[in-house]
Amino acid sequence: MKLLSRKSITAAAAVAVLGGLSIAAVPSQASPAHNGAAVHSDTAAPTLTARQLAKLPLTDRHLTKHEKANLAIVLRDYYVAEGSHIDVPTFVNSFTKDGVFNDMVAGQAYRGEALGSVLPYMKGLFSNVHRDLKRITVNGDVVSIELSIQGTFDGQLASPTGGVVKGNGHKVDAPTADFWYLKNGKVKTFNCFVGYSKMYHDMGVDFDWASAVNKH
Repeated sequence: MKLLSRKSITAAAAVAVLGGLSIAAVPSQASPAHNGAAVHSDTAAPTLTARQLAKLPLTDRHLTKHEKANLAIVLRDYYVAEGSHIDVPTFVNSFTKDGVFNDMVAGQAYRGEALGSVLPYMKGLFSNVHRDLKRITVNGDVVSIELSIQGTFDGQLASPTGGVVKGNGHKVDAPTADFWYLKNGKVKTFNCFVGYSKMYHDMGVDFDWASAVNKH
């Protein structure tokens, strides 16, 4: 199905409603949650209204009730990963007991308590980290999303050669593809493919190909 012609939509704003969580899909320039309302790990299962669904860049709008529920869970995880209101317990608790987050490009897997390190790490690089969702496909228990990881490099990046690369205020816009696999309302597997080459380039950290060639 043809994508919406409006700006890409994101799950950057949400509001707590009647003790549950209602994901408000709004344009990426929208304000954060009303009255500074936070998302807590003990909230009820998230839901999506017809109006909210209409604003999302879905490739197919004929979703079943089950698919809408899965999408709401994924959007809540994006929301609690925003730099302005990170909620680690909610993110971790959205996974099954044996759930795993695979950073596919970096070759890293996070399970159990290690899942709690993912969000703080990204915020440590980009304090205003944000995911701009561009295309969403829901197929049963699988949610596939094309997005960009955006933010300002104002933190620190540990160098594999020792020391740290200090933030320089550069804007980052890294193309990313996420694949969420759910089971019984929980995330079983989350495979994330981040365009690290573009991300590091935006941060001012370029690979030294000349040195690599000179070693051979």
